[in-house]
Amino acid sequence: APSLAKADAIIRTQAMFASTIAEYFVEAESVRVDLEIGSADLPAFANLLPDALHRKLSLPPEPHADRLARFFAHDLAVAADGKTLTGRLLGMEARERPRRDPITGEALARPEGEEPEIVLFARLVYPFPGRPKSVTLFGPRAQAASVGFVSYHGAIAVNDFRYLAPSQTLLLDWQDPFYTRFETRSLRRKYFAPMSGFLYVDPYEVRKEIIVRPLDLQRFVDLGLEGRATIPVEIQPELERRAAAFLREHHPVEIDGVRVEGELARINFLERTLRTSRVVEPRQELDIHAAVMGAIFVYPTDGLPERVTMEWDLWTERTPLIPAASVDQAGPLPIFLEPDFRVLEWRNFLKNPELPSLRVLRAPPDAARRALADWGRWLLGVVAIGFVVAAARRRRRNVFVAAGISVLLAVAGFAGSRDASLSDERAKEVVGGLLHNVYRAFDFRDEERIYDVLARSAEGGLLERVYLETRRGLELQSQGGARARVKEVEVVDLSAQSAAGGAFDAFTTWNVAGSVGHWGHVHQRRSRYRAKLRIAPVDGAWKLVSLEILEEERL
Repeated sequence: APSLAKADAIIRTQAMFASTIAEYFVEAESVRVDLEIGSADLPAFANLLPDALHRKLSLPPEPHADRLARFFAHDLAVAADGKTLTGRLLGMEARERPRRDPITGEALARPEGEEPEIVLFARLVYPFPGRPKSVTLFGPRAQAASVGFVSYHGAIAVNDFRYLAPSQTLLLDWQDPFYTRFETRSLRRKYFAPMSGFLYVDPYEVRKEIIVRPLDLQRFVDLGLEGRATIPVEIQPELERRAAAFLREHHPVEIDGVRVEGELARINFLERTLRTSRVVEPRQELDIHAAVMGAIFVYPTDGLPERVTMEWDLWTERTPLIPAASVDQAGPLPIFLEPDFRVLEWRNFLKNPELPSLRVLRAPPDAARRALADWGRWLLGVVAIGFVVAAARRRRRNVFVAAGISVLLAVAGFAGSRDASLSDERAKEVVGGLLHNVYRAFDFRDEERIYDVLARSAEGGLLERVYLETRRGLELQSQGGARARVKEVEVVDLSAQSAAGGAFDAFTTWNVAGSVGHWGHVHQRRSRYRAKLRIAPVDGAWKLVSLEILEEERL
């Protein structure tokens, strides 16, 4: 039967690939529009075009000033509190259209050799008096045009990329632009809430993650933000300390019915997009309205719990809905918390949970078996041949018995030597098992326990280096050091060479696939390593005694 999968939906729209792109910026005294007009839409924007281009379209001649007046009044109008604004053209030129991410609309680097698309870029401005309560954006009405748009109030993106409709009204919040919104709910951006919470449940560990705007947390605890327009770098560490101390006492967590106290793992300022979130590193001055921070608290467990809950206990008139999710090996289960439904609950419905387990490796051959592999099997073979020849000549019963025993011993010797000798297949089994056990050690949270598990696979003098190299490979630097959990280790290629004392050198390539749930997303990570490993028998077990990483690649 097929397994059941849960999806984490990311809305994908083609709006950022529309022929024309309009970016609206609500500023202190005007609405500014950056317009990229594709060639297919030039007729729809004929009234904006310069005379030379207007003539190329074989349109009736008309003074540019008259056409501009009609353009701002009808073609791409903007109204403040219902009154149509008088716009101005600040500039126009041919430009390369930037490549955009298909999910977020963010500008991307152009691949080498790809031909750029040339568009007509125009910058428009619509001044308004005072501070209007609303601004209405009108799409082209004279002719059909495909226009993708995004709007900003200050540093805040009010909507994700969408298609421009005939009209859409922005309700402006001048005190806090984060709460500026469109009347139409379908234009609400994905990250519309100032706070969100997540529970991650893994074997041996539960994590509580809280994402919050410092400006909203200021309502509950003094973070030193009163009267500020930005959050300068020098106050950020103290702000993080105060926020972490406050959040530690809120959103209580219970594991299997017992309330538990968490340990702060980290708290960081974040930059969020539709696709992912990353830690702002290095630190930089942040806009007070756009700044977001995330705090992670860790709760160690014995294995996998049966039930975990988190109660949301911070509510204001502006936070009637809290986006939340519980995340386990099956993926995220999103939900909205409300004052009357404030408990985020996870239950263990996993039918076949993946629990960390170590592979048991066959013990390396002892000195006697290695000696047998080197010369003993040949001696037994010679003796067996001698008895067989003697039996053939003398035809005595006792000689036949001795010959049979010798042959059996010779066969056993060659079979044992084959098990004791080195082959690429046998070496691959040993290397694969050791690598599996090394990565499995990092499923545990406590460093002492990690070292204890690593000690089963690495010789004492190499322990610290193996620990540091493996941890570095699993950490996501853009996520403040979050550590991926390995799902699969695959030995791709291996060549083995015998070494002294029963050891062997393995020139090997392996792939590591893992994932980490973080800031409401599940990050997938896949890497390839090429290294020279020396494996040797130590106290009756195979262990890594030397490690040289030759190449590391993110796949």
